[in-house]
Amino acid sequence: MALTLQEANRVAGGAIAHAESLGISICVSVCDAGGRLIAFQRMDGAIWAAVYGSQGKAAASAAFGRPSGDLTERADHPTFRGIAAADGGRLIYGQGAVPILRNGTVIGACGVGGGTGEEDEDCAGAGVACVAPAEGGTS
Repeated sequence: MALTLQEANRVAGGAIAHAESLGISICVSVCDAGGRLIAFQRMDGAIWAAVYGSQGKAAASAAFGRPSGDLTERADHPTFRGIAAADGGRLIYGQGAVPILRNGTVIGACGVGGGTGEEDEDCAGAGVACVAPAEGGTS
């Protein structure tokens, strides 16, 4: 049931294709259910900070099984701060990542950085649709 490298690469490719259609340059990170990186791509011209943003948003989305933007309001809650600290501070609770579901179970997440939060989330969703079209990756 684990997310394979082949699937992760398809997710990254789908996110990049959507970014190209929007005329933006992004970084895309695909992680497993534990937030560990499986695949990463950085488009030419993407800002360097998007490397870290895409990974942190993907890890947060996988950890909570929700789009990372849904977590923004709770980012300052002591529990969320504690979880982020326990994980080494890498979780980013900003818009731009969606979980990858298989049969209702989180198997990973796709995080994107480099565009606006909405553009990042749209790219992540387009990537996830390449492997989980029936579930949409965001429920």
